[in-house]
Order: sequence, then C-alpha cells, then structure tokens
Amino acid sequence: MKSAKASKGAAGKTIRVRQTGSPQRRHHRQRETLVGLKLNKIGRVAELPDCPQTRGMIGKVAHLVEVVEN
Repeated sequence: MKSAKASKGAAGKTIRVRQTGSPQRRHHRQRETLVGLKLNKIGRVAELPDCPQTRGMIGKVAHLVEVVEN
C-alpha cells in the first residue's frame, strides 16, 4: 500500500519555476525559500511537484519567480 502512494506521487503533475529576481538585499527567509525551490541564481529553472507546499513557497517569493509553461 505504501508503494502505491509513492508511485502515485511520482507520476503526479509537475510545475516549472524560473527565478527572475535577485535574492540580494532580501530577507533571509526569502533566500532560504529560493534554495528550497532549488533556485539561487537568476535564470535558473526548476521542475517541482505541483503540491500545496510548493505553491505556498512560490507564493512567498512570487516577486522573484515566475511559473513557466511545461
């Protein structure tokens, strides 16, 4: 039963996020959120699972990132 849930999550939707703003002169929590999203340089793109946790992190740094169409 546990493996069925894991495979379902792995086959779930993903979202691509591109960093557009600099983390310099930002609060350390925003910088840490970018690192959590696997971003830390302008122009980087990360493919992440589309879940409420990821959406919340994107919302915290919405002024620094943009969602890219798959």
